[in-house]
Amino acid sequence: MKIKTYFLLTLLLMATVAFGSVKPIPVTAATIEWKAYKIAYERWGTIELESGELDFEEGTLTGGNFVVDMTSIQVTSLEGKKKANLEKHLRSDDFFGIEKFPSATMVITAVEQSADGYTVTGDFTIKGQTHPVIFPMTVNGNTATAKVKIDRSKYNVRYGSDSFFDNLGDRVIYNEFDLNVTLTF
Repeated sequence: MKIKTYFLLTLLLMATVAFGSVKPIPVTAATIEWKAYKIAYERWGTIELESGELDFEEGTLTGGNFVVDMTSIQVTSLEGKKKANLEKHLRSDDFFGIEKFPSATMVITAVEQSADGYTVTGDFTIKGQTHPVIFPMTVNGNTATAKVKIDRSKYNVRYGSDSFFDNLGDRVIYNEFDLNVTLTF
């Protein structure tokens, strides 16, 4: 009886390994670039992954989850005092309020195969607000890439948003910002 139980457990373990796998993302093997837009110009930079993993079954993406370190936000489109001032402002309550919300999360809730890879639905949580976002993702070998558009107004990131303030004129900062993500596992 014991041999039969061990045999069944071994088969179960082998099936799990063969058909389903969780691929942890080393934080040093992840790049997250952001880009935000105003009427007259753009700003961009990087932010770091704190932890993450992608889930696969039989080689097909099925899920995943990620934690982003909001305290790591960097501006790479500026230098010197302008860079430091914008980074400080992005960390403030006007934008991401990192003292109260030091991380943001994303949990993949649905994955559909598409002609170019996958269409992914994920629940993004920023500043304690959670909303679904749909975006394309490709997986080639051990690298996944995604281009994500996020509407910051849904997450109570209000500064310079014409969704919350009138008469901003050319000081409007567009609500949507882009994330270009590359993950190696």
